[in-house]
Amino acid sequence: MHDTGQPLIEARALSAGYGARPVVSDLDIEVRPGEVVALLGPNGAGKTTTLRVLSGDLTPMGGEVLWLGTSGHAPLHRRAREGLAYVGERAVFSRLDTADNLRVGRVRAERALALFPELEKRMKTGGGMLSGGEQQMLSLARALSRDPKLLLADELSLGLAPLVVDRLLRAVREAADQGLGALLVEQHVRKVLDIADRVYVLSRGRVTMTGTPKELRGQLDAIESSYLANHPTP
Repeated sequence: MHDTGQPLIEARALSAGYGARPVVSDLDIEVRPGEVVALLGPNGAGKTTTLRVLSGDLTPMGGEVLWLGTSGHAPLHRRAREGLAYVGERAVFSRLDTADNLRVGRVRAERALALFPELEKRMKTGGGMLSGGEQQMLSLARALSRDPKLLLADELSLGLAPLVVDRLLRAVREAADQGLGALLVEQHVRKVLDIADRVYVLSRGRVTMTGTPKELRGQLDAIESSYLANHPTP
């Protein structure tokens, strides 16, 4: 983990939601360069809402978000230009082939294939014809190939085979070892703890546990049974 002293992104007493109802309340979260941070919790805990407000896609109801040390409500497209990458579930253009998906993302194919050589034989295959794992490799390759400062990933490995999950998470870890900061919402608890530097657990919109994977491993059964009952791990 590379700790430069200043978080890439930081939430302070953050509240956010839809309409007048907050989904998350009083959150304090930060991600620093070179670290992978896992955000865990059951369906409805507020994980996706947290990512949306950190990315600039959703305006906070209270508290503040500091991006690169500056407080404000810059939209996602502006933060993307400044080095933020957001990856959701299989965000590919289904009617474009793999090569054109990379071109639209302004990514050189050579760089993407260095990350995921598995895609080389699928360059002329339409995005909608790729397997779920290939789609997510493409999405992640497109994001990481642009050398972002921060990656926000929402359920990167949802529904994917364990070997594919390992490939995706390893790519994130290797990028973090080069200085990327990453915040991962992830269903594969034990796998993400193997690559994470720190962990936040959300329940009903609030952080209920935080610490390093080593500190939380003794509570792993409690985390999985109490918070992640809707996401069985392999």
